[in-house]
Amino acid sequence: MRSQNVTASTEPARSIEQMIYTLRDVQVILDEDIANLYGVKTKRLNQQVKRNIDRFESDFMFQLTAEEFSILRSQNVTASWGGRRSLPFAFTELGVAMLSSVLTSKEAVEVNKQILRAFSAMRRFLISNAQVFQRLDYLEYKLIETDKKVVVLYNKIEEGKLEPRQGIFFDGQIYDAYEFICGLIKSSQTRIILIDNYVDDTVLTMLDKRANGISATIYTQKVSPQFKLDIEKHNAQYAVIDVKEFKKAHDRFLIIDHQVYLIGSSIKDLGKKWFGVTLMETVDAEELITKLEGD
Repeated sequence: MRSQNVTASTEPARSIEQMIYTLRDVQVILDEDIANLYGVKTKRLNQQVKRNIDRFESDFMFQLTAEEFSILRSQNVTASWGGRRSLPFAFTELGVAMLSSVLTSKEAVEVNKQILRAFSAMRRFLISNAQVFQRLDYLEYKLIETDKKVVVLYNKIEEGKLEPRQGIFFDGQIYDAYEFICGLIKSSQTRIILIDNYVDDTVLTMLDKRANGISATIYTQKVSPQFKLDIEKHNAQYAVIDVKEFKKAHDRFLIIDHQVYLIGSSIKDLGKKWFGVTLMETVDAEELITKLEGD
């Protein structure tokens, strides 16, 4: 095939590089762009290729799917791919090199040289910036994960099911502190464990706000005769709350499922003085429970 009105020799290298895209993890240039560089119609280029189709295996040339072409067009609105009825063919660097054995005119050879140089430049650019692209991929992934978390948070707010996590309360905020801890208890899906050296029957009432089937255990330094009686009467009518003596704890902890909260005040004294509730995100609840059971 002889090319006519070849204009590629006057095209700057950057212009050709802009015609190279990444599809199926390889760099390619479309048949229409190649034809424009040769100065011929796309149909004529493809006819010549089909006459020598045995030279163009799948790693040399492939036809785009409708989805691939649609995405490519949406991302390259300035590209001149208008009005074609058939899906384009994409030529890899090997395919462009093979074109030089099919299109043997002097002008075609010069065009091929320019295209191959553009492929080479693009490859060097990708290699030299591989770490940058990897970092961008990671950042994009993190953004997607963040977006998902925001959606979950928004949905919970809309549903009125946003789980309380932590906070600080001042003296006199008795009801606010009570509602906060009750919110934690209500959020439980599997288990509740309270480590608190000073408990009374009010703590039993708060733990009764948990859902059906949720286990509840209290670890406290001493079970007085009165509290023992309260527990027996409670367990005779309501869901059982286990109470065990444990003398090694100084602070107060509330374990909700797999999360551990540090509580600055005994639950029975909520709101009487300043105190804080802190979600200990780095603490392994299972390890803490293992130590409790071991002691």
